[in-house]
Amino acid sequence: MIIDSQVHAYEANTPKRPWHSVPNWPAHVTGDEMVAAMDRVGVDGAIFISAYSLYRYDASYAVEVQRAHPGRMAIVKPLDADDPGVEEVVAEWKKVPGAVGIRIMLTKEWGWEVGHPGLDRIARAAVRYDLPLNLHCWDNLDNGIALIDRHPDTRFILDHLGIQQPRVPPAPPEPWAALPKVLELAKRRNAVIKVSGACTLSKEPYPFADIWDPLARLFDAWGFDRCLWGTDWTRAAAVVNYEQGVEPFRMTDRLSEPERAMLMGGACAKAYRWEPKKG
Repeated sequence: MIIDSQVHAYEANTPKRPWHSVPNWPAHVTGDEMVAAMDRVGVDGAIFISAYSLYRYDASYAVEVQRAHPGRMAIVKPLDADDPGVEEVVAEWKKVPGAVGIRIMLTKEWGWEVGHPGLDRIARAAVRYDLPLNLHCWDNLDNGIALIDRHPDTRFILDHLGIQQPRVPPAPPEPWAALPKVLELAKRRNAVIKVSGACTLSKEPYPFADIWDPLARLFDAWGFDRCLWGTDWTRAAAVVNYEQGVEPFRMTDRLSEPERAMLMGGACAKAYRWEPKKG
């Protein structure tokens, strides 16, 4: 069982469903196209994170895709900490078929600091409605750690290794500079981590052999049962194609078969309490 812990699917930018911004992503990767890409490389299921860059807090397309592919996709919705009714939003999201999590964008551009009442409302609602809270804070890790510490009863899923990743090649000069903080964060037992987009941090060509030494340190600190492999496709599309985000983890000799099974599926199923069912 292989589960991709983070994918984004979306329609073309049209008046019917306009994009909020136009990132350097493919013109469209619909739900059907995403499932076809998964089929080509043997990925059984995926956690579909509603694409914030395109649709902001509107997860209606994710709901449509999950309805069309209920055994292959589970869905996560981003939340607005400035919305005073955000707890009711979480309550309604919990009722949506296939909804397995919620998400906060805590990057520096938002300026949301720990102690913001909306962040606390979301973290408490995650506990009340038994949903893991995905946390995207790759350029704001100290703030993310503080939020995790402030809410020890909330189940957090740290996006993208907690490490800022490039949208276009090449990798930054010191791609793993934040790794010591990420290793320290492993002590927080209410958090797991997505090993998503890791291939975009490589300075070497496919199959990206230089990612394995830093990843080995991460696996040692967090444990494979708390590490969720993912591609972060299509955000990573300008750096790697879908197959290139999958195959290095399947072909490497740095993982035993039990480690690979946990990293590429078992830990994700545990964290989201969801497993794919291919029809």
